[in-house]
Amino acid sequence: MKALTSQRTPKAQHSKLFMIIGTVEQIWRYPVKSMAGEKLADCAVGHLGIAGDRGWALRDETTGEITTGTRIPLVMQCAAAYLETPSQDSIPNVRITFPDGSTTESGDANINARLSQALGKPVTLWPREPSTNKDHYRRKSASARLVGPLLQIPGFRSLLPKLTRFPPLAATLRAEFSREPGEPFPDLSTLPPEILQFTSPLGTYFDAFPIHVLTSASLAKMGQLNPSSDWDVRRFRPNFFVRTNSDIEGLPEANWNGRVLRIGTVEVKCELPTVRCGMTTQKQRDLPKDPGVLRTIVKEAEQNLGSYANVIKPGKAAEGDSVELI
Repeated sequence: MKALTSQRTPKAQHSKLFMIIGTVEQIWRYPVKSMAGEKLADCAVGHLGIAGDRGWALRDETTGEITTGTRIPLVMQCAAAYLETPSQDSIPNVRITFPDGSTTESGDANINARLSQALGKPVTLWPREPSTNKDHYRRKSASARLVGPLLQIPGFRSLLPKLTRFPPLAATLRAEFSREPGEPFPDLSTLPPEILQFTSPLGTYFDAFPIHVLTSASLAKMGQLNPSSDWDVRRFRPNFFVRTNSDIEGLPEANWNGRVLRIGTVEVKCELPTVRCGMTTQKQRDLPKDPGVLRTIVKEAEQNLGSYANVIKPGKAAEGDSVELI
């Protein structure tokens, strides 16, 4: 069996790569965007991903915009768990555990006051809103208001890499992706166009796509490149962490664009590598802050680690299930 590495595989060879790449080692669901999630033994997966994933999010009331751990790092030291089992159509209440161990629930009358006090900013907790509520998801920055509508113009997306050189947009992107001076920005033309105008795909709180897959091979490779950092899977917040076969090395997800993964009875289409931002560096409950994690990904892995995917065949998956590249 031929190992997959970070070297690009020509499209003409894709038909030759039909293989079991490993097994599901961990399954994660994140009830509240940017908070620590729930490790699951099994899950149901629909077109909106794992049922209940990113069912809730925080809105920064200073900006009026849905926020993340990049902007409010203390969010990542909180944890969330559902009080009932969610489904594709229902988002139950959640219990939130603060860094000091105290808890509250989304149904409590003082939930927003408790969150604001703990995080040091006025925030409110919101369940997933319908896609028709565009104002709820809209980015508030001047650059987003300018660039968003322009994306409707044919051919404009190809100009995005050049536009990132303009100081106002460059400053916004540097903060959004936690890039240091001299580090490159992601190629925005490869990202879903709506997330430049909205904080997430409408009707969801995902960063870009409903499924995120990460492999043990990739974490092993990054550990070789920077052994001083702790490449704990929790830093990268995948839905499926795949224990790859021993003969797979390098960064296999870099080769998966356009390919389909079968995970249990679920099939997902890999859309693009997962662009990384400052959330990977932030302190979590028992993980220290480590800027070296992102610096290494930007320098050594073309800014990416893992794969974003869309669900093309809903189904079920469990720990220990085979993962097949088809």
